[in-house]
Amino acid sequence: MILPTTLCAAAAAALINIWLSVRCGMVRTSEKISIGDGGNEKLIARMRAHSNFVENTPFVLALIAALELARGGSTALSAVAAVFMLGRVAHGLGMDGGAFGGGRIAGTLITMLTLLGLGIWAVITALA
Repeated sequence: MILPTTLCAAAAAALINIWLSVRCGMVRTSEKISIGDGGNEKLIARMRAHSNFVENTPFVLALIAALELARGGSTALSAVAAVFMLGRVAHGLGMDGGAFGGGRIAGTLITMLTLLGLGIWAVITALA
């Protein structure tokens, strides 16, 4: 069985993961920090944005896959996946502060609401 929503979400997640990793690498290169964070606040923020993505995304992808297997794909499930990915980009940019600092809050809220919503959706699907 092909899971197009899950595959697209996983592909988007892979690209975002690469982007977050490259952003860390850019600071490492410019600040000549090979290992650890060197106490550099910008690198610490970018590392946390990357780590936070890695901590939350597997749960979202697993829930999307489970729901797609149980119910098939849907526009709603695709929309949730897309909003989650946009929220993770906003969070990554927001961790840099500045003009886009609000993106951190938006990304965090989107992540928490996505996890909560998919979790509830999964329980309802399981009990239906």
